[in-house]
Amino acid sequence: MNDEHIADILRLLGERHETIATAESLTGGAVCARLVDIPGASAVVRGGICTYATDVKTQVLGVDAENLQRTGPVDAEVALDMARGVQRLLRASIGIATTGVAGPGPHDGHPAGTVYIACVMKEGAWHRKYHFTGERSAVRRQAVDAALELLEHCLTTYSQ
Repeated sequence: MNDEHIADILRLLGERHETIATAESLTGGAVCARLVDIPGASAVVRGGICTYATDVKTQVLGVDAENLQRTGPVDAEVALDMARGVQRLLRASIGIATTGVAGPGPHDGHPAGTVYIACVMKEGAWHRKYHFTGERSAVRRQAVDAALELLEHCLTTYSQ
């Protein structure tokens, strides 16, 4: 996703008087970094939390520990809990989260490229599962773009 497209998303957030916060695992803060690359992002970006370690997802974001124990971190409900947690912690109107396996190999029974992205806002909560291909850096880049695309989709489809 190019800078102009991201600037449009930020402009839409501003027009709607909404704010965004990110909770990131496999993307390691890259979603938030892409947003703040754009001048004026500070008007709508509350911040981001990188919760790479599983226990940090529980301790910081409040991800359900029993669910994490049962499913591992690569899971739709984990992504949704992460998005809700960062939304609450950073007092944002929208929370977006990424979790998955960047590679090079599988993790917890999930092949490299398996990614869950969730978006939470007052109108509801949505998640998507992806199967990206390529090396670790390519999977991470694709996940960042997909997170921004899901954010845009939720904003244009569900927000007032």
